[in-house]
Amino acid sequence: MDDDSRFTEFVAERANALLRYGFALSGNPHDAADLTQEALVRLHRAWPRVRRKEDPERYTKVIMARLHISVWRRRRREQLAWALPETPLHDVLPSDGDQELWQALSGLPRKQRAVLVLRFYEQLPDAEIADVLGISQGTVRSHASLGLARLRTLIPHRSPAEGSAS
Repeated sequence: MDDDSRFTEFVAERANALLRYGFALSGNPHDAADLTQEALVRLHRAWPRVRRKEDPERYTKVIMARLHISVWRRRRREQLAWALPETPLHDVLPSDGDQELWQALSGLPRKQRAVLVLRFYEQLPDAEIADVLGISQGTVRSHASLGLARLRTLIPHRSPAEGSAS
């Protein structure tokens, strides 16, 4: 099997998962699609090297996280809205009860949101998050702490009985 057909196979298998990851990072389907597309273009350029030496999906997610942060540096402000991606998803989407969390998450600075997505959505340890974002582990912990503290102020505390009533 040649490199182009392997790349096509990878995209066919993982594009939806990458799009969901982009949605978790950016908070809207349009930016998620842009992140995914740009990351796949960059992956295609590096495909022969990445396929042999690294995990292509991890490489793509690193590209997406870094692109997401660099877009923020250029724009400095974004408008996020809760809207489902236009393509069908096979994973479970956040429930209506989670909309409050997603809205609060969209109000965080990009780096804090990226750290929280990588930690809780991707379940990466601090060392890997630091590597993906190109920051120190102390900065990862600082962003996570600040982001979680901000989320706690934005989302009213619910008792366990209230959370399961949905």
